[in-house]
Amino acid sequence: MSIANIHELAAVRKQFPGADKITYLDLGGRGLLSSNVRAAIDAHLDDIMDGKLDKDYLFKKTEEARHRFAALINAQPDEITYTKNTSEGLNIIAASLDWKAGDNVIVCPELEHPNNIYLWLNLKRFGVEVRFVHHENGHMPVEKMIAAIDQRTRLLTVSSVSFSPGFRTDIDTIGRACRAQNVLFLVDGAQSVGVLHTDVVSSNIDALSVSTQKGLLGLYGMGYLYIRRELANQMHPVYVARFGVDLGQADAHESDFQEGTFNFMPGARRFDLGNYNFAAMCAAHESMGLISSLGTKNIEQYVLNLTQRLHEGFLELGIPVCAGQPGPHVGHILTVGQYGSGGDKHSSDAQMNKLYAHLSANRVKLSMRRGVLRFSLHVYNNIDDVDRALELSAQALAK
Repeated sequence: MSIANIHELAAVRKQFPGADKITYLDLGGRGLLSSNVRAAIDAHLDDIMDGKLDKDYLFKKTEEARHRFAALINAQPDEITYTKNTSEGLNIIAASLDWKAGDNVIVCPELEHPNNIYLWLNLKRFGVEVRFVHHENGHMPVEKMIAAIDQRTRLLTVSSVSFSPGFRTDIDTIGRACRAQNVLFLVDGAQSVGVLHTDVVSSNIDALSVSTQKGLLGLYGMGYLYIRRELANQMHPVYVARFGVDLGQADAHESDFQEGTFNFMPGARRFDLGNYNFAAMCAAHESMGLISSLGTKNIEQYVLNLTQRLHEGFLELGIPVCAGQPGPHVGHILTVGQYGSGGDKHSSDAQMNKLYAHLSANRVKLSMRRGVLRFSLHVYNNIDDVDRALELSAQALAK
């Protein structure tokens, strides 16, 4: 990364006033909102309040946002549909495939959010087998998952980065294996897209679901689902609405109807339902403009440099880092403690409880997940955030 790029990324912090009010290290929960995104939302709300809402303009902006997300992950706009959140995107895939009794799905239960587990168990009523392949000390068991594939495996799903302990998954290796064996590869990208570089083509990803409140620096209540065009064209939506129906006219109105048989829109657009969450769309449109202008490769390198300094600092203090030594499995999320030693509010490790309490009392925003403390960074963070977290951690240990 050039010096110019480093300075440009560091200057972004000025757009995030919250970054100067607290030490915000909780992207894994949600990202900070920029002043520009706030202004975009306010402008939309002002239009509603003043009776000046222009739906044609909003539909145009919705398409621009769809194009921005597609470009962000190296997809085509027709391969993108809007959702409420990551979970809805995952469920669209599960509900729209033509399952047969005896098909199987492969998943690692300990490293997935429950919302990427229950939907597969729900398919058991159709005779679908859910194959649990268990984690390896917090790491996604990539080779074991690949080895579990057989002729009846229909789909394999992983998180690109686990929400706890926050390790990166080797999605390229899994993607190659799945494509070679004609197995659908579904990725939960909630903890990575927007902060880590993502390329659905080079990684052989068939479908990827995200929400906008984390790495995309937007609001709750909206997400995006990528579905590879060839796959999407074979899928039959469970819910159907006018926007998912192709009337053969680019300028067809949202209320137009044609009698007789109908065709779905091409690709993932067939899953578009009624009016969109326009406030969240305006937020994502603005935030993705920033992310795209900076470049996800630059953002990733900048954030990984900060995370590495935090990682090294914890090791120097003698604080147990779940990731061990730095390596390719470490991304923008760093966890400390003993993985699986508790829940989201309390750890069985007294030292971690003490550290969590001290950091929180001193206005450091972080999370506890499955007994470990989770620190997660984005482009609005800087070295001062890292140094402050380490200084306060040293204070906690000295008490």
